[in-house]
Amino acid sequence: MKRHLISAADLTRDDAVLILDTAEEMARVADRPIKKLPTLRGRTVVNLFFEDSTRTRISFEAAAKRLSADVINFSAKGSSVSKGESLKDTALTLEAMGADAVVIRHGASGAPYRLATSGWIDGAVVNAGDGTHEHPTQALLDAFTMRRRLVGPDAGLGRDLDGRRITVVGDVLHSRVARSNVLLLHTLGAQVTLVAPPTLVPIGVEHWPCEVSYDLDEVLPKSDAVMMLRVQRERMNAAFFPTEREYSRRYGLNGDRMARMPEHAIVMHPGPMNRGMEITAEVADSDRCTAVEQVANGVSIRMAVLYLLLGGAEPAVTTISSRPLPATTLDGGATRPPLDTEENK
Repeated sequence: MKRHLISAADLTRDDAVLILDTAEEMARVADRPIKKLPTLRGRTVVNLFFEDSTRTRISFEAAAKRLSADVINFSAKGSSVSKGESLKDTALTLEAMGADAVVIRHGASGAPYRLATSGWIDGAVVNAGDGTHEHPTQALLDAFTMRRRLVGPDAGLGRDLDGRRITVVGDVLHSRVARSNVLLLHTLGAQVTLVAPPTLVPIGVEHWPCEVSYDLDEVLPKSDAVMMLRVQRERMNAAFFPTEREYSRRYGLNGDRMARMPEHAIVMHPGPMNRGMEITAEVADSDRCTAVEQVANGVSIRMAVLYLLLGGAEPAVTTISSRPLPATTLDGGATRPPLDTEENK
């Protein structure tokens, strides 16, 4: 695994499976009376958010705190950024404060990559969403949710999504979630189909490792998971479809359409939802919808990411369970330490 997590394309299949398997162990921590591990005690994680966020920011904060790290939440609103401070100067300030990891969400595509390669900070950089580019930890938590629902939590470490058919529906053009999911799910062996109006399909999509369809009803009966994307009207500066009602009629998921899906198939949504537009309340509140599970799984995934990026120098003592995690070499040759210590058993 590399030093930073900027893109889902940075992850090999072994990297992705390692994160998913580690997240499975992290999820067990949530079942404990005390939901904390001492693994990152003394480390500092900064949440650097230039865009509004609820789920992602709180999820990263909870993940870092459950690993006993010190957390600094930085919001562009109310900071010197609102006075015109550059990303470079903000980064240098964080470096001076001793940040071991920076979790960044930015409206400009490529900002996390710039931060990671600039030399402004020595810590690890995690992309929490940059413009319309990527959102790798969202793709990881989505894959984790699919794996748990479609394969089962007791299927054993190393299980994957080979051959599963995943359909991603909606505003693909503006969706960083769609881009990261296509890359990661392809790496894990899944078959991805994008469904969207022609106006919301990105230029160059023919080079993506996926198929494209404009007919949702045709694809649904063959889908193991259907991921509905939010229509990002705040990023639209033109009319991409006639009306909201027309969009919902062609590309919205309602009860009738959900009934055409295979019985085992699940409905996913990265949130926040536009209820009544891309998804009806009936579907959103059904047992087949995993939106709330995805939020919970996001904490486990982000714990795994922070642990693997920052925990390489921790001493090895014991693991959470008697079943050992796979021995994997991290960046720089350090082997991944076990999650727990004797004092926390």
